[in-house]
Amino acid sequence: MTKFNRRSFLQLTGAAAVTGAAVMGAPSIARAAGKKVVIVGGGPAGATVANYLRMMDGSIDVTLIEADKNYFTCFMSNEVLGGKRSMDGIKQGYDALAKAGVKVVHDMVTGIDGAKKKVMTKGGQTFDYDRCVVAPGVDFKFEKYEGLDAQVAETKMPHAWKAGPQTALLRKQLEAMKDGDTFMLVAPPNPFRCPPGPYERVSLIANYFKKEKPNCKIVILDTKDKFSKKGLFEQAWKKFYGYGTDKSMITWMKGSDVGNITGVDADNMKVMTDFEEYSADVINFIPAQKAGPIAFAAGLTDDSGWCPVDKVTFESKKVPGVHVIGDAAIATKMPKSGYAANSQGKVTAAAIAASLNGKPVGVPSYVNTCYSIAADDWAFSVAAVYKYDKEKDIIAGVKGAGGLSPMDASAEDRKREVAYAHGWYDNICHDIWG
Repeated sequence: MTKFNRRSFLQLTGAAAVTGAAVMGAPSIARAAGKKVVIVGGGPAGATVANYLRMMDGSIDVTLIEADKNYFTCFMSNEVLGGKRSMDGIKQGYDALAKAGVKVVHDMVTGIDGAKKKVMTKGGQTFDYDRCVVAPGVDFKFEKYEGLDAQVAETKMPHAWKAGPQTALLRKQLEAMKDGDTFMLVAPPNPFRCPPGPYERVSLIANYFKKEKPNCKIVILDTKDKFSKKGLFEQAWKKFYGYGTDKSMITWMKGSDVGNITGVDADNMKVMTDFEEYSADVINFIPAQKAGPIAFAAGLTDDSGWCPVDKVTFESKKVPGVHVIGDAAIATKMPKSGYAANSQGKVTAAAIAASLNGKPVGVPSYVNTCYSIAADDWAFSVAAVYKYDKEKDIIAGVKGAGGLSPMDASAEDRKREVAYAHGWYDNICHDIWG
């Protein structure tokens, strides 16, 4: 990992000024006020900002506020559900960030006063800031479905779309299934966190069933007619799980056949749609999504339920001085993923550090890579590089950069991608949490 110091950072931002720069809203205010940055949320986006701000400029006072003492990554949580990884295998802590000089506070943020530049917590603390970064992640639109709420998700129909207790609950439910039972996954509508995630989850649960309960069936209820990496997933399902045959373990029901999903009967384990009811022994209901609650409380969202931001600095278009990154931000063509959040965190750290030092902000590039594991030795990936398109005001993919794993890759290539996926996980966690 490259280490930055103040001198090299200032040289870097100076170079950016030559190649083309955008100046943040009010850098003179930041210079006059000081160098306090408060970060709300210690997931991939927030922790990356904290880590990189300390590396870029050690004179910046960085405070990270996160309610939980450990963070369980959504990425690789599907391996937990498939019995290939323990909960400890996706657990991250904050000790390394604290050793790097980040002030880590475990408390719940209850409010952000953009006018007074203050962050308030449930524990009664107040933090002043010159720049605030909010990485609230996602919340769920339970209100769209009759009979579904947070309690049902925590006890009977876990979404497990935030890794943690619900991941452990769903794994226990899978372990308790009898051979011949049916598992149902209800896939969320767009946009949502980790677009290939539901289909990787089904793959790894099928991989578990194939070994332990070969007569179990999996039904995917989808409101969409296509999904991320569809061709590659279906290829893997045909190879390993009989997809498309009378003995297929997996049945995918597309949106034009399912219609709208309208509600659940949790006591009788049923899901209702426009056209009929579906029953299963275990139901993994992943609801429609929106920005996390603090984004709404702080006035950072628009009518879409997500947070509009400047695409270069990720500064909120609703509350000046506050940056919103990760899944909650409207980052146009970038997916809502852990790696995208990590990339946005670095861009935001550079923008804030430049602003607090009275420097112009360079025009950034962004990157995303996403691995999907479909069987023990079978994985594939997609990678993309993005740049800001000023004319269209979007973060757009760069043609010819990145790509998708080919359909005709060899078995050896697929096996190698599994190793790459695991290496990617170790590296990005180190990059984020130190």
